[in-house]
Amino acid sequence: MKHPLYQFVYCPKCSSAHFRENNDKSKKCADCGFTYYYNSSAAAVAVIKNSEGEILVARRAKDPAKGTYDLPGGFIDMYESAEEAIKREVQEETCLTVISTSYLFSVPNIYVYSGFEVHTVDIFFKCEVSDFSNLKAQDDVSELKFIALEDLNPDDFGLLSIRKGIEQILTLII
Repeated sequence: MKHPLYQFVYCPKCSSAHFRENNDKSKKCADCGFTYYYNSSAAAVAVIKNSEGEILVARRAKDPAKGTYDLPGGFIDMYESAEEAIKREVQEETCLTVISTSYLFSVPNIYVYSGFEVHTVDIFFKCEVSDFSNLKAQDDVSELKFIALEDLNPDDFGLLSIRKGIEQILTLII
């Protein structure tokens, strides 16, 4: 397995090329002594059910996994809580307003963006919305639809963490 910082060649503090593996979570600069620990980025994922118990599914409009199913969500911005992030992401991608959230579970992931491996922890939330009258695919979503739980197929979801999340959702009573 590759070191998680294999793509980091130069020290982010002094720009030295003498930036070497320190242990399995960090690299250290031989010139300035700076040690960089690589931590996961956080992402939030929404599990939204309608009154029939169907799950809201999005189709990805962009790579990675363009054209496959996904759940609404995205990266948590700096200075933003996971709850704030999921409300923002749902609004950006679906035009829906989240009125309450509850934590379900989290799944580690490697999200490849522009050829760069971003280690993430995807935090899944059950989200309640005020109503579905404004539902509209936008931002990085090309389509939105509801799928009955019994018709959800994890293999239809392009991102590994979302596939694993769908598998867990199918075992939960939500």
